[in-house]
Amino acid sequence: MLGNLLGHFDAKVDLVPVHRYAAGQMAAHDATFYLGAAYDTQLPTAFLADAAATTKTLVWFKYNLWRLADDPAYQFTATRGIAFDDLRGMNAQPTAAAPSPGFFDTVAYKGKDFVKYYAYDAQKNAIDADPDIGVTEVADAAKASVVVPIRNSRTGEQAPYVVRSGRFWYVADIPFSFIGPRDRYLVLADLLHDMLGIDHPEQHQAMVRLEDVGAPVSVSAMKRLTDFLQGRNIRFSIAVIPHHMDPKGSGNDGVPQEIPLAQATNLRTALDYALPRGGEIVMHGYTHQYGAVKNPWTGMSGDDYEFWDIAHNAPVPEDSTEWALGRFTKGLWELGQFNYGPVAWETPHYMASPTASRAVPLAFNTTYQRVVYFTADKPDFSPHAGKDFSAGQIFPYVIQRDYYGQKVLPENLGNIEYDIRRIDPTSYFTYSWQDILLNAQYALTVRDGFGSFFFHPFWLEKDIGTTGYQDFTRLVDGITALGYTWVTPTTVR
Repeated sequence: MLGNLLGHFDAKVDLVPVHRYAAGQMAAHDATFYLGAAYDTQLPTAFLADAAATTKTLVWFKYNLWRLADDPAYQFTATRGIAFDDLRGMNAQPTAAAPSPGFFDTVAYKGKDFVKYYAYDAQKNAIDADPDIGVTEVADAAKASVVVPIRNSRTGEQAPYVVRSGRFWYVADIPFSFIGPRDRYLVLADLLHDMLGIDHPEQHQAMVRLEDVGAPVSVSAMKRLTDFLQGRNIRFSIAVIPHHMDPKGSGNDGVPQEIPLAQATNLRTALDYALPRGGEIVMHGYTHQYGAVKNPWTGMSGDDYEFWDIAHNAPVPEDSTEWALGRFTKGLWELGQFNYGPVAWETPHYMASPTASRAVPLAFNTTYQRVVYFTADKPDFSPHAGKDFSAGQIFPYVIQRDYYGQKVLPENLGNIEYDIRRIDPTSYFTYSWQDILLNAQYALTVRDGFGSFFFHPFWLEKDIGTTGYQDFTRLVDGITALGYTWVTPTTVR
């Protein structure tokens, strides 16, 4: 995940397990990042010696700094002006009676409080959180300084979150767990400019994408949204599903349905109206569903996964570069029959197998999405294995090349959701336009951070009964008022 963020700077990244470190590797690189994810790991003497002596950029995260700081041979405090004190975690063990005893959870940066995620499961007596931090102090203010503080919101205590001594940086935790659009992850995303000495100019670009636009789309909804955006002189993108499939008849009174683009009159009418008025096409899968099965919900385009068997948390049986390219090619062919040229790719539900993700750059120069990454190209999630996992990543800015070779344009704010359980028992999540606008305010803390969101046109349909149009316009105007410049995938700077 760190390597992906470094892709913003078009950096060449070598991933090396610390136990395989060889003497001199720091000197051969412009910067070294050590992720201390495992507590009290024995570190190679060659690594510690180079870390103590290097004059190049070294960024150390979380655990095991004591291996360097407590060994008098390395003169860490005398050289760096930083003393390592201790580890701190939860203030007390949480219980059902006192589920939130507190920890160092609030990172203060550029006038914003970034609060770390925390949840307690009383039934399991377990937390979902990453409360541990390494506590340091500045021992010599002539050599070191606190760049970013962190606060214990229960006790009021404060400690350094990021401390710096010349080109040595220490980050008190690893900000890649439980990330979100208001998380301390954004602090690191911004500070990477300083850590690498690459100071991109302050600029903030916004993007809006109309999502899951397929054969059943409402032409009137698309025209209304298009007219509003054109009236605001805002160009936009449209996530198009070229080939509609509904093998279970979930959206067609139980009658299976297939609508290729050639028969998708509503979709073509909507696109022909939107494209001359500022719209750009993003190809959002080929069918945005998989086969004739529920994967996992209805089997219908727009609902299900296409490039991952989510029901079994595994690649689909056909998973291969050739299979993925075949689906890309079919979608591109259908679009091409009507001279619709997609400017980017978006993976359905942002999730594909590693093989499918690596195939994307073979067909598309650009993606526009969040991405799910895996710990192996052939992940094994079976209980006996117990080591592989996946993690989704949000990007606050353009990634020139990610782990799978993709250029990624960001979608980092989320999307408006409404509780409509009265007509769909599975749709009960609420995420307001105010939530997304607040996310956009936090995104401004990254010096070249984007404000990028998507919106489903079906929220304008009368039978759903939401304030979708009004909320969409409020959000767009709110993001504009924050000073963002609206761009599209082809006009991103």
